[in-house]
Amino acid sequence: MSLSLPSLEEILERSHVVTLPMRVKFRGVTQREALLIDGPAGWGEFSAFTEYSPAEASRWLAAGIEAAYEPFPAPQRASIPVNATLPAVAADQVGNVLENYDAPHTIKIKVAEQGQELSDDLARVAEARRLYPQAALRVDANTGWDIDTAVNALSRLSEYDLQYAEQPVPGITGLATVREKLRARGIELKIAADEAVRKHTDPLEVSRLGAADLMVIKAQPLGGVRAVLDIAAQAKLDVVVSSALDTSIGLAQAAALASALPELPYACGLSTGTLFADDVTDEPLLATAGYLPVRRVKPQPHKLAKLQPGQEREAWWHLRVRDCYAQLLEN
Repeated sequence: MSLSLPSLEEILERSHVVTLPMRVKFRGVTQREALLIDGPAGWGEFSAFTEYSPAEASRWLAAGIEAAYEPFPAPQRASIPVNATLPAVAADQVGNVLENYDAPHTIKIKVAEQGQELSDDLARVAEARRLYPQAALRVDANTGWDIDTAVNALSRLSEYDLQYAEQPVPGITGLATVREKLRARGIELKIAADEAVRKHTDPLEVSRLGAADLMVIKAQPLGGVRAVLDIAAQAKLDVVVSSALDTSIGLAQAAALASALPELPYACGLSTGTLFADDVTDEPLLATAGYLPVRRVKPQPHKLAKLQPGQEREAWWHLRVRDCYAQLLEN
């Protein structure tokens, strides 16, 4: 990596582990763990999901180190348009969840949840459309469908005037096939690549193969702001900056990424702070009227103490940093 690495001992000395409670289950979790780094340039976040291997999680650590030790790029804008995020809740809970957002103009809706049916997705999207008739709606399946299921589901869901569908199936060729089959039915629904970008050894392959209409890019999974800006510059696709279910520390880095892009045609997925019941600061990074401010965030000591998960989890994260740091040294 191009970033000059501080010593492992220094990173661990500067680290604080936190566990944030969530308002609703999201991505299968009700609590979100993160390791925060108090660096000379500000605070960085390392919060790769616990099931990720060191090889994949090491990019998240690189992003956290970059944020802690390097200044953010010069901003092109002072605030970022953001979407509300609607987890795979029952239709009668849609209103309660979306009330946590301030004037949502764009809503990202989770679909293809394990254990649910297409009827659940249709009811959730229909209720969001009913409550917010002027909002732009987008759905995210997180690779939850196979190709035939995705084509059938998106054919039905597209009746609600969707902006795009994010990662309906696994892989790059799967995305391309779904896109082609929808167009064969006369459905011009745009397809966005997320996992096919951030989990792939070559994030630009989606662009080269024309497998999607746009790319979802995230600061932590792709190794930090500068790495992602390079990917965005090379890709011949529009990009959407999204969060990785970060604390306000990670959201600040993601907002810095979005603010540094020369163009920002879509609302970003950076309003996930509303999904947390608590955060590392009394002034969490939240949107106002659908826009997120671009600013650094500094945790408060009483929050770090309150949200500390205990010695066992802290030791687990320290060991994980060691494993990921070893991966960075090899790259």
